[in-house]
Amino acid sequence: MSSNHTKLPDAEDLLNILAQKLRPLLQANTALVGIESGGVWLMERLLVLLENDIQNNAIEHGTLDVSFYRDDYEQRGLKAENRPSQIPFDVENKHIILIDDVFYTGRTTRAAMNELFDYGRPASITLVALVNRGGRELPIAPQITAADIALDAAQNLQLSKNAAGNLSLTLQPSKPSQGATDNTAGKTPV
Repeated sequence: MSSNHTKLPDAEDLLNILAQKLRPLLQANTALVGIESGGVWLMERLLVLLENDIQNNAIEHGTLDVSFYRDDYEQRGLKAENRPSQIPFDVENKHIILIDDVFYTGRTTRAAMNELFDYGRPASITLVALVNRGGRELPIAPQITAADIALDAAQNLQLSKNAAGNLSLTLQPSKPSQGATDNTAGKTPV
């Protein structure tokens, strides 16, 4: 499958679909956690789109940068854009909605769950992804997606954010040294 033949959906439309699917999950004792960087971008926009539900249910939120929890950390090393994780609430017995942009192998999700458990034992974790691109390598899958797009391993799906804050999806060839790893927004696939 080449990038010339793959028509990508509009990321802004997908964000609205995701908001509608997420709304029923916003209940008391729930928190949103975005995975850097694309998942954080999505969470920031969802906080606005679902503002009333979030306020009515006192939904807390935080961010994770899972770089140190990756199983390929030694190969990848630190990147210049690493940001510290910020979980300003008690994770213990909280229903966590984990938000990522592009789900691929499941390795980013595994790393995020490992880090979350360092903060406490959540009551549950629900994985939400803007796009499930196929290629799962671990027994992990998103419970909620806005789109499922089958892509070749040689393709890299990226979420980008422009200066106005608008989101878009682009398809690029994967770098040969990457192998099959997760893709996240605006970064080397993780």
